[in-house]
Amino acid sequence: MNDRIEKRIELKASVSRVWQALTDYREFGEWFRVKLDGPFVVGEVSRGQITYPGYEHLKWEAVVQKIEAERLFSFTWHPYAIDTKVDYSKEPQTLVEFKLEKTPTGTLLLLSESGFDKIPAGRRMEAFRMNDGGWTQQMKNIEHHVTEKP
Repeated sequence: MNDRIEKRIELKASVSRVWQALTDYREFGEWFRVKLDGPFVVGEVSRGQITYPGYEHLKWEAVVQKIEAERLFSFTWHPYAIDTKVDYSKEPQTLVEFKLEKTPTGTLLLLSESGFDKIPAGRRMEAFRMNDGGWTQQMKNIEHHVTEKP
């Protein structure tokens, strides 16, 4: 099994537009479908409520790792932590990174999520599979967001 999910999409939007969609907590919430409690701050926990249909019972929690203007936004979280009866706090987290590169027609968005090899074996494959599919959808969501709301 691979330890890393990687997605890439060329967006017909400026780097600054994509950056805003990624790092403004309200905009992030619109396309990611989560209602966040407040802005992203490096080193702090970002909390909120998932609004994605079928997952509204779940809380969002991620630790912001890096915010490098118009280049890199990253956080760690517990992947596919959907069983409300399980305490995931003792498990290692995966690292999610969004990298931006200017292109002649807009912005290349590179997404990676790594660290699945450290997730407990009993849920590793399912977490990888579900997040891989989830990121495929989220790349479509951000594309729609930045083109519909330029």
